[in-house]
Amino acid sequence: MREYKLVVLGSGGVGKSALTVQFVQGIFVEKYDPTIEDSYRKQVEVDGAQCMLEILDTAGTEQFTAMRDLYMKNGQGFVLVYSITSQATFNDLADLREQILRVKDQDDVPMVLVGNKCDLEDERVVGRDQGQNLSRQWGNWLVSFSCTVTVKLFNCVQ
Repeated sequence: MREYKLVVLGSGGVGKSALTVQFVQGIFVEKYDPTIEDSYRKQVEVDGAQCMLEILDTAGTEQFTAMRDLYMKNGQGFVLVYSITSQATFNDLADLREQILRVKDQDDVPMVLVGNKCDLEDERVVGRDQGQNLSRQWGNWLVSFSCTVTVKLFNCVQ
């Protein structure tokens, strides 16, 4: 069975862990508990074949940036998460993407942008057009997501 390594990256508090747990276990985790590193495995179907998806949920704080190079080197695909309620988390994506491209030493790395917390529309500060424009500019998929609502994120990653 083929294995794929997916790395979930983004600033602290954007909902990386909630997003990952929602996908793997189908539950919403309300309590915020900063992550250092968590790894999950889930069997999924890709192009009609069963495969194992290994998902690495990473730390969002700056103190763990040294670990990121290793995550990025081993990752085969990346989910870059920002909160629609925080412009700073959106702005941080450019540095993350550049770091991935530098570590992978290639320009064509599979990435998905996720605008998380779309259930907090009243608190939105990152416009939909900003996410769409960045996605188009980078040639990536853009997904709007709320971990409080069950959505099959992996369909977008496929």
